[in-house]
Amino acid sequence: MEMSLMGLGLGAVVGLILALAGAGGGILAVPLLVFGLHLTIMQAAPVGLIAVGAASGLGAALGLREGIVRYRAAALIGITGMLLAPVGVQLARLIPNQPLMVAFSVVLGWVAWRNGTSAPLEAREAKIPCVVNPSMGRILWTAPCAWALAGTGVVSGLLSGLLGVGGGFVIVPSLSRHTDLPVRSIFATSLAVIALVSIGGVAAAAWQGAIAWRIALPFTFGAMAALLAGRQLASRLAGARLQQGFAVTSGAVAMLLLARGLGWIVI
Repeated sequence: MEMSLMGLGLGAVVGLILALAGAGGGILAVPLLVFGLHLTIMQAAPVGLIAVGAASGLGAALGLREGIVRYRAAALIGITGMLLAPVGVQLARLIPNQPLMVAFSVVLGWVAWRNGTSAPLEAREAKIPCVVNPSMGRILWTAPCAWALAGTGVVSGLLSGLLGVGGGFVIVPSLSRHTDLPVRSIFATSLAVIALVSIGGVAAAAWQGAIAWRIALPFTFGAMAALLAGRQLASRLAGARLQQGFAVTSGAVAMLLLARGLGWIVI
């Protein structure tokens, strides 16, 4: 019971981060499980992926209702990611916990650096492969556009299966760099992709019996409830300061994970 309540509270933290930081905030789900419930990366990854996937699916459904999800782009990235996620799950079973923890800390450190130094999403490159036709309101599909989005799916799928992350920290910058979609549409589309990619990773982990459901269910419920509650707060707090705060938090957690992975600390 104590572990379930702890999972519920930690899940709520993840849901709130997702609501405030947008897609990509779920990367902190696994570190919370590692430090809060003392799970290994392999144990925490599918639990975090279930929660992030469910919360993202909820956010994507709300985005679909508002008409801001680009479902064709989400389907291409998501299906590609679903196919690669089981590969990441299998790799996670083969790699020892300490190297996985070090790898996770490196990825999280990169996310922290990018959030702390990158320009706002509105600043786009002059030449982008995926352009929305203003008369039709749809993306004009070309080979470069399809390859760019499919490549995003490959990376996010592998990382979701290997480390239990949704991949929003890959998807959001990619959509910003390769499309001219508005920011709200980028975040909503990214949430749809994360929900799809998570299915592949969770299914592979469930097939191998690697999911601790007594932790996963309350953790997921807490994340979904907090995401709904945090949406109202996000509209008032979004901005550069919030992005920088997320970067500082991610950087601190990355250093803790690295120290634990290298055996310097045991918390």
